[in-house]
Amino acid sequence: MIYFKTDRLIFRDWKDTDLELFINMNADKEVMKYFPDTLTQDESKDFLNRIKEEFVDRGYGLYAVELKESGEFIGYIGFHLSTFQADFTPCVEIGWRLRKEFWGKGYATEGALSCLEYGFNTLGFKDIYSFTAVINTPSENVMKRIGLSYIKHFNHPKVEKGLLVNHVLYHINGAAVDEYRKSMQSIY
Repeated sequence: MIYFKTDRLIFRDWKDTDLELFINMNADKEVMKYFPDTLTQDESKDFLNRIKEEFVDRGYGLYAVELKESGEFIGYIGFHLSTFQADFTPCVEIGWRLRKEFWGKGYATEGALSCLEYGFNTLGFKDIYSFTAVINTPSENVMKRIGLSYIKHFNHPKVEKGLLVNHVLYHINGAAVDEYRKSMQSIY
């Protein structure tokens, strides 16, 4: 099933043919630089099963993303219900992970902004959060570019120690997305 499209991207259900590229993406040290570790083949398969289960259970999840032009799988962008112990959870989180050959082309920003619109306008979310390790400035920059507002720093309870414990938390609501989109259109 195709959920929605942007100028360059298609957001769809996962296909069996995505698995090998998904496994390779999660095993890539550069892609996983801001995570505690890379994922093994079995861990990636388990992760993909959890993604698919969230679609069944909640009606949303981390969408497989492909290029319109070529049909090539580039990674995922979408939503996850975060339930770890924190003062802002449970919450709907927006996140992304792209194969490194697709970095620096604006796909994360384009896709995440469209996900926000889909989340608020179609799925009926009231609030969406995003968070990452403080040292992950590329993802934090995407959060800023799509109009999320900084809330605070926090120590992620599922990260044991080290540089990845300290996280930044960002937030947006539906009205803010509409205003952000209008302001971006006025620039062009």
